[in-house]
Amino acid sequence: MSRTTLRTLLAAAATAALAVATATTPAAAAPAPDTAPAVPAAEAGGTAAASGFWACTVPSGYTYTSARNSYACSNGSYTAKEYYVQPPAEGLWACTPVSGYTHIAVQNSHTCSAASYPQTAFLIYKPVTGMWACSVPSGFTYTAVRQGHECSTGSYTATTFQLRAL
Repeated sequence: MSRTTLRTLLAAAATAALAVATATTPAAAAPAPDTAPAVPAAEAGGTAAASGFWACTVPSGYTYTSARNSYACSNGSYTAKEYYVQPPAEGLWACTPVSGYTHIAVQNSHTCSAASYPQTAFLIYKPVTGMWACSVPSGFTYTAVRQGHECSTGSYTATTFQLRAL
């Protein structure tokens, strides 16, 4: 077996092990706070985006990283899904794909669903030439493909694309 093939297999195995460990270990993921963290005084002038907040809908240009059932988004007689909304950022496990970003890994997450079943979470990054990604964003093409577990939420492999900007 060539060194390149061995390295690729080891990298895929490590990524899959990390994804499984992260998905099955609640302590690995920090819970979303009940309230948004305070904005430092230096940033209070309105130039910085809020780091996160609970809302009944996800505004355009944002994603969410956690969901819960709450009476806050209903008339109080039933629970409705409430979202911990955040602006997209590199390295964020987002519960939805985000425009202008691509994702390099996926995992099943109960944090995203607010229910007993898991929902897919996406590890998002700004696309750059040479990056291996699970999807090909607008403005990019791909120059190679490979099979791996990082873009699969099951035991099967999925195609990953090496990106090139147009």
